[in-house]
Amino acid sequence: MKISFPDGNVKEFEEGIQLLDVAKSISEGFARSIVGAEYNGQLMGLQEKVYEDGQVNFFKYDSDQAKQLFWHTTSHLMAAAIQKLFPDVLFAIGPAIENGFYYDIDSDHQFVPEDLEKIEKEMLNIAREKHDLVRKDISRQEALDYFQKRGDKYKVELINDLPEDANISIYELGDFTDLCKGPHLLNTKDIKAVKLLSIAGAYWKGDNNNKMLQRIYGISFNKQAELDEYLNMLEEAKKRDHRLLGKQMDLFMFAEQGPGFPFYLPKGMILKNQLQDYLLELLDKTGYGQISTPMILNEELWHTSGHWDHYAENMYFTEIDEEPYAIKPMNCPGSILVYKSRPHSYRDLPIRLGELGLVHRHELSGALHGLFRVRAFTQDDAHIFCLPSQVKDEIKSIMSLAGEIYSKFGFKYKVYISTRPEDYMGTVEQWDKAEKALIETVEELNLDYEINEADGAFYGPKIDIQLFDSLNRPWQCGTVQLDFQMPQRFDIEYTDEHNEKSRPVMIHRAIYGSLERFIGILIEHYAGNFPLWLAPVQASFIPVSVDVHGEKVEEIYKKFKDAGLRVEFDGRNESMGKKIRDSQTSKIPYQFVFGDKELEENTVSVRKYGEKKTESYDLDEFLQEMVKTVRERQ
Repeated sequence: MKISFPDGNVKEFEEGIQLLDVAKSISEGFARSIVGAEYNGQLMGLQEKVYEDGQVNFFKYDSDQAKQLFWHTTSHLMAAAIQKLFPDVLFAIGPAIENGFYYDIDSDHQFVPEDLEKIEKEMLNIAREKHDLVRKDISRQEALDYFQKRGDKYKVELINDLPEDANISIYELGDFTDLCKGPHLLNTKDIKAVKLLSIAGAYWKGDNNNKMLQRIYGISFNKQAELDEYLNMLEEAKKRDHRLLGKQMDLFMFAEQGPGFPFYLPKGMILKNQLQDYLLELLDKTGYGQISTPMILNEELWHTSGHWDHYAENMYFTEIDEEPYAIKPMNCPGSILVYKSRPHSYRDLPIRLGELGLVHRHELSGALHGLFRVRAFTQDDAHIFCLPSQVKDEIKSIMSLAGEIYSKFGFKYKVYISTRPEDYMGTVEQWDKAEKALIETVEELNLDYEINEADGAFYGPKIDIQLFDSLNRPWQCGTVQLDFQMPQRFDIEYTDEHNEKSRPVMIHRAIYGSLERFIGILIEHYAGNFPLWLAPVQASFIPVSVDVHGEKVEEIYKKFKDAGLRVEFDGRNESMGKKIRDSQTSKIPYQFVFGDKELEENTVSVRKYGEKKTESYDLDEFLQEMVKTVRERQ
């Protein structure tokens, strides 16, 4: 069989060759430097064998693919250590996740933090024994016989859930054997730093009718320095937790009467409005019309859109005049009704309709997480109806707009193209055409991208934009979705240049995504220390003595307020030191202190957030500079 390499070289090998031996055909040194491979796009361990022609791409420790192998292997290492320390446990599943791994465990022993330290120590002992991860492909009956004999009911259930013709494999790590499709590292020797992070409860298969298991989360690295860096990042992330800062800064709240439904407080509304105003100004410049569509529309509409068949479990329903209605989970059907409300010519296109629409989606209570996962949120949606010949230019315009907005907040970003999912509408030919258009457009923009297989929306492929914050954490925000299905299902059309009826292409796009989630990300990105234009309160005015200086300071405060700045006058009967500390706690960008000297010389003593020193400025000049900074959103 023939194997192609990234440099274009092609070599012939015997069928069933291990990927490790393929790597050794390049050189022994190269084989020692790699961790795993992608073969025909599938992630594989070096101990795995290949049986058909294909393209191979090997990767090293510093790659994202390596982390998946590293963390998946460490989940098995943890299970091996637990089995040795607590022999009566049963293991459910133990995958790699975005940041580390976990294993679900059934045990009469209630695990506590002190147990984690013992397990970590045993994990490193086993790792230093340099065990190979040995893969064995076995028959369905062999697998059932093996795990039934061990009394491992969870593995037996997993095997029975597999299709009759499924390939079944097990991996051996020393004395520990697990049902697993892989992939894994070749050997445990490279796992040199481990930290078990937490213990949580998890229902078997995520079903609350099943038994509650114990889930242990962890992470591992090839070097202790990498683990130390990660743990430091976690500590910094705790300080930036938007739920804590949101409460500390009086931005938002939740109430038990509405779990998952956020309440914005006055300062939080300022932040939200500033983000919306900024976006609306840009949309106005780029030819968008703003619309607002109803929150509740009848059930028939959602059958037409396909949401009833593909999204109903995430929707809320109600009844009006004994007729079934749904609360919208997405804005797109309403936008289509706006388009359909009047006839259109090809000369009208593209039509760009923007909507800051409140949508509702049902999330399981256990998945709710501050502003990051809520049941009601505002989407900065837009729906563009265009000619097929306009698709690329429209997507380029969207990506340019997204780049401008993300750079305003200091975000770097990465682009993914999400392709046809298993549950999709339309034909494969339509999807292939749409996916090709997205790939060509991204390549013409010279943007690096990755393919995110089978993660498109049910009605079309999409570009997903992942932001990286100040801690280099990834966040999924923007999306551009190419849709050939909705126009067909809703029978929308335009009159073309030949006076014939034609079907427009529909582009869905969001840049903030969920405004709530974006606000949560911004809080953590800035650690609450917002740029001046975003800060809910931009300066606090603090008289040295309220009795002596208060009246004149309040006049200056009103002057700044009249200039359009968001300022507070602190007339409390407290010490100046406490007022400054309180202002710093609220992360107000500036504290203005006024005493005899400042009032006589028309200056202001300014202390910036996070700094201990104060500096003196001409009052009028500082006012003008603040106004300019806010107006230009610097």
